[in-house]
Amino acid sequence: MGRVAARIVYTDLDGTMVGPRGSFWHTAGRDLTADPATALLELHRAGIPLVLVSGRTLDQVVEAGRIFAADGAIAELGATVSWDGGRERRQLTGELPAEHEGRTPMEAMAALGVVEELMAAHPGRLEWHAPWHATHETDALLRGRVDARAVDTWLAERGLGWLTLNDNGAIQRTSRMTLAPDPAPPRVYHLMPRGISKGAAIAWDLERRGIDPADAVAIGDSTSDLDMAAAVGRLWITANGAAVDGMADRIAAVPNAAVTGAPMGEGWAQAVRASL
Repeated sequence: MGRVAARIVYTDLDGTMVGPRGSFWHTAGRDLTADPATALLELHRAGIPLVLVSGRTLDQVVEAGRIFAADGAIAELGATVSWDGGRERRQLTGELPAEHEGRTPMEAMAALGVVEELMAAHPGRLEWHAPWHATHETDALLRGRVDARAVDTWLAERGLGWLTLNDNGAIQRTSRMTLAPDPAPPRVYHLMPRGISKGAAIAWDLERRGIDPADAVAIGDSTSDLDMAAAVGRLWITANGAAVDGMADRIAAVPNAAVTGAPMGEGWAQAVRASL
């Protein structure tokens, strides 16, 4: 199982710790389960801190942290590291150009009109991840079906290579979406400055805490979660994430990554128990 006795566990939320529609109490097949809650209790009883790492806004992650008794929160895909119940925080701006100093990355992107131009280049394939996008300051929160690497090339050709499009995994289609019909599930994307990542935020947090990265474990389900591997001793990817097209090869290229036997919360519980 590639066990690492953890001194701290960093975990993604959606599709990892919580399952369908953000439920902590349902399996990927929507059956009721107490397994993730039992594993969380075991983690807390062992005295191992839990830090939530998510693409959600800081307020959302801090609130979730209260529910799960987490010891810290990393929000907007690594843009903000917080602790002490959200009272202390550190903002990370990555490769935001000096000419935009004093602006949030979203303010810089709005001034450049880059999101609107990107959507126009991908009609029916990309839209705001409404209504959740409205409160993001560091990243443009989008949804759709595009090739993130091709978008990065498109950005570089326009002198915007300091930006990157991060794929944060698949979501369920809903009636509020206006995307073109497609059998493939839509995905969530974060358009943000390079240098901001879950891994970079974890590395900063571990240094603040004085914990050796080799003693840290991370759990996730998406391409953006693979960035956590370099900052920790062991990265677990839940089975649902590993099943996504192209993920198997990417996971195989990460020496300290392993895949759980079960998806979503049940897989998360397996990863937690392998870390005790």
